[in-house]
Amino acid sequence: MDFTSSESVSPASGGPLTDMLRGLRLDGVDYGRCELGEPWAVFFPAQEAARFHFIGRHGCWLFSPSRQWLELKAGDALLLPRGAEHILASAPGVHAVPIESYSVEPLQDNVYAVSNGGHGAKTLLFCGSMHFNLGGSHPVLAMMPDVMRARDLMADEPGIPHLLEAMASEVTGNRAGSGGMLARLADVLAASIIRSWVENSGDGATGWIAAIRDRDIGRVLAAIHRQPDRNWTVAALAREMGASRSAFAERFTAIVGETPARYVAQMRMHQARRWLIEDRMRVSVVAARLGYESEASFSRAFKRIVGTAPSHLRTVNGVSEER
Repeated sequence: MDFTSSESVSPASGGPLTDMLRGLRLDGVDYGRCELGEPWAVFFPAQEAARFHFIGRHGCWLFSPSRQWLELKAGDALLLPRGAEHILASAPGVHAVPIESYSVEPLQDNVYAVSNGGHGAKTLLFCGSMHFNLGGSHPVLAMMPDVMRARDLMADEPGIPHLLEAMASEVTGNRAGSGGMLARLADVLAASIIRSWVENSGDGATGWIAAIRDRDIGRVLAAIHRQPDRNWTVAALAREMGASRSAFAERFTAIVGETPARYVAQMRMHQARRWLIEDRMRVSVVAARLGYESEASFSRAFKRIVGTAPSHLRTVNGVSEER
């Protein structure tokens, strides 16, 4: 789902923030409509994709990545943007088993019906995995807390209560086509949670959030994210800000926390990663598109920033590298 695919999730503030969120997309991969009878506890292992949970009926407990129990009420929604390990349970202390251990039946498209053999009071959940187009290393995702609760953001995002009400109606009504409706609502709700967090992180925000709110540096960051494959020079970025190279570099580093060259290199490799995984491009083609003189020099730069060789990324994603 693209942040700009609907007026309901397009940032109203305009400017650099709009450009940054326009480049950040998410897509629901699979969802489960879970009806679980007490006692139950589901273990969700760590994964690259984000996790989303909506509690439709009866409430439950979350054992958070910080290893604390949090009580959840019916109507609560959670986003774990980096897919951290956690547990959902009918009560603290119930032995948790992996989600794969439960009965899973196809419901429609990418939505599944999940159930257990418990005979106690039944909790109704809607859970899913979501992929962000730039991965967990995108600056905005890397800065987010492990767990984001929709109710904590409702005061600053007026659309969230309506989305929660709509999800509650669909998940409890179990009408024809409700699975698809829930999947779409979950994507929009997750986008709203992220937008609200970015826009209302507090006046004391530092690093990337502070940078995107700075009128001049925010304009530069937006330009980089619009054209991550461009070989930006410090001089070109300074012109975007309307400052000298030295003044720009000093201010950028002070606010963002890293040099312009380092930030540009990271964004270029994020773009390369997308081409390799999503577009199935060969390493040699990606290297040429980014202006590297050789595949070897690109591979060295990619591994230095991403942490793995680009050919390995293609292999683990089902594409064998051919020279």
